[in-house]
Amino acid sequence: MKLDWNEIDTVLLDMDGTLLDRHFDDHFWLEHVPKTFAGKHGITLAEAKERLYRLFKSQENTLNWTDLDYWSAHLGLDIPLLKREVDHLIAVHPFVVEFLLFLRHHGKDVHLVTNAHGKTLKLKMRSTRLGSYFNEIISAHDLGLPKEDPAFWGRLQEKIPFAPDRTLLGEDSETNLSTAALFGIRHLIHVSRSSSKEPEIDSPRFFSIDFFSRLIPPAGTMKLEIPCRSVPSRRNS
Repeated sequence: MKLDWNEIDTVLLDMDGTLLDRHFDDHFWLEHVPKTFAGKHGITLAEAKERLYRLFKSQENTLNWTDLDYWSAHLGLDIPLLKREVDHLIAVHPFVVEFLLFLRHHGKDVHLVTNAHGKTLKLKMRSTRLGSYFNEIISAHDLGLPKEDPAFWGRLQEKIPFAPDRTLLGEDSETNLSTAALFGIRHLIHVSRSSSKEPEIDSPRFFSIDFFSRLIPPAGTMKLEIPCRSVPSRRNS
């Protein structure tokens, strides 16, 4: 893959699994919430997981999927409070800060664009102190559409004007990269190492990186040629 930073003005970056370790979210929704739910209702952890995982699955690719108020009401739990109980697990992926400093040094417009709910954003920005690196932080909840909806990107462009052919998007979701591709965003980067506790999964369609250090060119040049990484097998995330 050849990447010329002189051809890029705008950088859009996802948060969970892209800049931040998805282990926090996986542990929270797959372990911490079911454990609390089981205790409240006097059922086994296995029963709680079966019930909750089915509910979670029903809201995939919608704004409800990440809406803390929605889940608080439906589960009868204080989801923001439960998140604070395990916020020590919130972590920034390696080389993210170095990459953000590189973008700032070269005058790129950098925006955090996430499906995360506003309450989640406040918690994670407070924990990571990444907020100052972005020109703007946009939640899909503010736009009324998740990134899985192809119409999301047009709505985003109304809020932060950008030229799709001079824009780079970094994401761990192939679905979101696909909708961005339909809109015409030119430079699409898939992050294959979304969780520090899970194996890397390269995308069969989009160029994959493990760390953002792969996108920082050698000093004195803005052009980068990234060799394809050899992996034993590929499968969709």
